[in-house]
Formats: sequence, C-alpha cells, structure tokens
Amino acid sequence: MDELEEGKQTFLKIIQGLDATIEVVIPVTPSNSLFLISLTKGANRTFITVHEDDMLDLPNEADIVTKTTTMLSEAITQL
Repeated sequence: MDELEEGKQTFLKIIQGLDATIEVVIPVTPSNSLFLISLTKGANRTFITVHEDDMLDLPNEADIVTKTTTMLSEAITQL
C-alpha cells in the first residue's frame, strides 16, 4: 500500500471512530494539492478540504491526526 492509500485509510478510520454512519467520498487524486472530500449523513452533505501533505503524513504524525480529528468533528456537527 502506498503512502497516499495509508493516509486515506487512516482518514476513514478517524471518521468511523467519530460517527460510523457518515458516508465518505475521497477523490482518487488531489486538485491543486487539495482533496475535496464529501461527508454525507442521511440527506445532509458537507465538503471539507484536506491538503495532500496532510493526507500523506496522517498515518505517522500525531499532530496531523489531532488537527484532522478536530476538523472532522466540527464538520460532522454541521451535518
């Protein structure tokens, strides 16, 4: 598994830990070094952006995990 796939899997695990009912769509490749990620719960949808470097560093950097978890918690409460 390459670094990007590991990052995506870690991202999905964080979301599942916060709310297992969230549906996530992560693009295959970033646009302008950003991933525009869709989070859906029921009929509600929101989009977040995650920098490619953050996605790559997610499996190995605790501060990136903390930052991403906080961002996802905030996005999920908007749903």
